[in-house]
Amino acid sequence: MKTIGFIVGSLRKDSYNLAVAKEFAKLLPAGFEAKFVEIADLPFYNEDLENDNMPAAWKRFRSEVADVDGVFFFSPEYNRSVPAALKNALDVGSRPMGSSVWGGKPALVVTASPGGIGGFGANHHLRQSLVFLDMPTLQQPEAYIGGIHNLVKEDGTIVEDTAKFFQLIVDKYVTFFNKLTA
Repeated sequence: MKTIGFIVGSLRKDSYNLAVAKEFAKLLPAGFEAKFVEIADLPFYNEDLENDNMPAAWKRFRSEVADVDGVFFFSPEYNRSVPAALKNALDVGSRPMGSSVWGGKPALVVTASPGGIGGFGANHHLRQSLVFLDMPTLQQPEAYIGGIHNLVKEDGTIVEDTAKFFQLIVDKYVTFFNKLTA
């Protein structure tokens, strides 16, 4: 069984990106499972806390990410970039220097936004960080989900045509993952 860590950059209870992530989790094929990794409880990264009294949330997070085989990132766009909580999670997982939990894990970046460009800026900022973190990232199809407020039903599920597009992305990721890990 391959475990894919699902990290959602929005902390909002009724987040569109959380709804998208839940749909992606349902679309994973046999042999793959989703593990949602919480980031809301992570104190901001501060090197002074890298000691015997390190925050328990950091230890938990690093352990959970270390144990997954790949990572799906789901993010809204805040001010043409990723939310602070998501950037903080990247920083917590990459430290202390030389002990990053991210390296080599195949990644997927999905951004969803009510805006027409679907989180384009956040998507590219996140990808820039993933290059440095040594995370090979699926390039195509690109996953900018614009107008997300029109694609999530009242029950939190995704409209059918969009779910079909999500399945295409998941299938491409699985092929990408299998090539990298063969």
